Amino acid sequence: MKKRSRQGLRRFKVEVRSWGNYVERIAELERALAKKPRTLHIEIVGTGEIPADVALRFRAALMERSLKTRIVTNAHSSLQGGSVLLWLLGDNRTIREDARLYFRPTTWSGEDEVKENRAREFEPAYRDSYSAIDPDEADYARVLQLINEFLPVKEMAGRLIGAPVLRQFGLVENEKVDRFLAAVFSKSPELVENSRNATDQRSVQRREKARPRQIRK
Repeated sequence: MKKRSRQGLRRFKVEVRSWGNYVERIAELERALAKKPRTLHIEIVGTGEIPADVALRFRAALMERSLKTRIVTNAHSSLQGGSVLLWLLGDNRTIREDARLYFRPTTWSGEDEVKENRAREFEPAYRDSYSAIDPDEADYARVLQLINEFLPVKEMAGRLIGAPVLRQFGLVENEKVDRFLAAVFSKSPELVENSRNATDQRSVQRREKARPRQIRK
């Protein structure tokens, strides 16, 4: 459920499960974002993994939000695969201290996709009955490409990632987020703006420092 405060903060809960239909939750997220809240706090709870297609649809909704809306993601559980991407999409992130991130390597290859303007030249390689292409794996490969913008997928895929490493990459800053949320609930617009500006400046500095460590595909 989501709650609204007079100061413009809304809460949105995502229960992670590998099965079921997320269509309504995505629609609810779009409706929440359409109200242009100052802050949308996404609570991620439950074990399992959000399907790659669903994670990409959550991302598409978040990318269409107002520039004035700040996203805060809070992970109450360890995250896998598409759930990791949803958490990373926050402008600010918090995670339970003993929780972990995990994403497996992909079996999908760029050679499995027909390239633009080269359809007639395409000669499919031999595949036996056990090596059919899974379209869902292509979505998962896209999820990994997006995760790679924050963490080096090649080095970290298949390994558990804890809070200390996330701090090293500048992805978690619990104390600063707490101060920001406190400012949002305050009655002083000036205090809110100062908090947001300071957080924005620090975020840019962290990204610049972390960029040499990130390996992009």
